[in-house]
Amino acid sequence: MAVADEHEAGRAACAKKLGVERTYADYREMLAKEQPQIVAVAPRWLDCHRDMAIACAAAGAHIFMEKPLSRTLAEADEMIAACDRAKVKCAIAHQTRYSPKLARVKELIAHGQLGEILELRGRGKEDPRGGGEDLMVLGTHIFDLMRFIAGDARWCSARVFDGGKSTTKATVRSGNEGIGPLAGDTLDAMYGFDHNVSGYFASHRPTDRGGSRFGLTVYGTKGVLDIATGGLGTVHFLADPNWSAARSKKPWVEVSTVGLGQPEPLKDRGLHGGNVAIAQDLLRCIEANTQPLGSIRDGRAALEMILAVYESHRLGAPVSIPLVNRQHPLALIQ
Repeated sequence: MAVADEHEAGRAACAKKLGVERTYADYREMLAKEQPQIVAVAPRWLDCHRDMAIACAAAGAHIFMEKPLSRTLAEADEMIAACDRAKVKCAIAHQTRYSPKLARVKELIAHGQLGEILELRGRGKEDPRGGGEDLMVLGTHIFDLMRFIAGDARWCSARVFDGGKSTTKATVRSGNEGIGPLAGDTLDAMYGFDHNVSGYFASHRPTDRGGSRFGLTVYGTKGVLDIATGGLGTVHFLADPNWSAARSKKPWVEVSTVGLGQPEPLKDRGLHGGNVAIAQDLLRCIEANTQPLGSIRDGRAALEMILAVYESHRLGAPVSIPLVNRQHPLALIQ
């Protein structure tokens, strides 16, 4: 129907791409004149997410929101309150959560093929954004997957380093794309989940461009699951309690949308396919008055795991989740 973008060239390019004639420099004017039922809040720039989401909610428009949700938990709390007041739905662009392969993963776990879950291990993309920016921009996908598998994290213990030294106020910087304070070229974090499940996340800024480790590995008493992110993604299972294909001589087996070891009938359409799945789910939720599979509260929970890294580092101790501090920990670090 319409596009809003304060940047003239970007506005024109998006309108041409979408075949849209009505364009606006001010999204508030678009909301007032077009009165849309659904809005995509697409900017990667986090400094505008809070204001845009609250404006959409006030206009009664349901939201498809780019990740991560916001800069701080205080902003996330405000966005959730606004959506609750207006009774609008908000879906977060965590595409992997919508992969039909995850339904097979849940079945595999429920049927006991993985055994008792012991650990979850995730890493960021560890490209030039490695460390703090990787944690914020891409860690959100990994933490959303951790929660999908193991539920809410209960505590976090973490360390953050810059140039091999513990991060201090002097090394805090302003992040790219309005994402707020950033720190760290290396970080590692441990999380505690129910049923004595441990979760780990790490990211470092590499000196070379090695292989991609972006994804989540789930370790159980009977085997290992390797989950790569994406609209469809790739999932592999190793039925070995030693967690070693070399030692057991057993092969990794692909998990497809139709089951373990079955050929994949669907074409992987990448993030676009994931976005389509999110949009379809959002429509169903609006009609049925239910919450999206990846809701705004899921977005806040992933953000909470991100900011818990900095809060634990700031305090020099493990921190309980939900966090008491709703401001950005790096704004308070000494």
